[in-house]
Amino acid sequence: MKRSIFILLLLSPFLSKSQTDSVKGLVLPVQAAYVRMTIYEGDTIPFVTLPTIYCYGNRVFKNPRQKAAWDRLKYNVKIVYPYAILAAAKLKEYDRILSQMPEEQRSKYTKLAEKQLKDQFGKELENLTVNQGRLLIKLIDRETGKTTYSVVKEMRGSFSAFMWQSVAVMFGSNLKDEYEGQGSDKNIEAAIKLIEAGDF
Repeated sequence: MKRSIFILLLLSPFLSKSQTDSVKGLVLPVQAAYVRMTIYEGDTIPFVTLPTIYCYGNRVFKNPRQKAAWDRLKYNVKIVYPYAILAAAKLKEYDRILSQMPEEQRSKYTKLAEKQLKDQFGKELENLTVNQGRLLIKLIDRETGKTTYSVVKEMRGSFSAFMWQSVAVMFGSNLKDEYEGQGSDKNIEAAIKLIEAGDF
């Protein structure tokens, strides 16, 4: 009760304003705002969680080629990142379903799931460039915590994972690539943060 009274007192300037506002002589109803609260040093105070805001300075480039490479990376991340998020969500859903399924039905379900994914996204993924494909491999690891190789191995088995790895190597990619957001992939991470913040 004491907490509720404190919050009402805290919001009283806003509430009293809404009571006095009127439209053609009609008094508007009292509007209330509910906030979480916490006890700090014996006092009850409102508790609001604010989203994280990332601040970046303007990037300085040594030459126009560096700027073009950064712009190209941002563009590619913007194209590929939604697929990585979707892959993580689908993988989580498939893992949940497969964990509740008898062993003998898993292979059939996996093939059905793969066909649905191919029908839904096959054409779009075929249109990715080689660089976008490499980026997708890394972002799948970022979002799922599993390399693309291990995802293929779980879904299709060791032989299929080996075959896909062989194809990837021919195109200069590696399905076993891991994401290193604080290391070699820090520019990719910076581009993702810009996307998540709505800055491009």
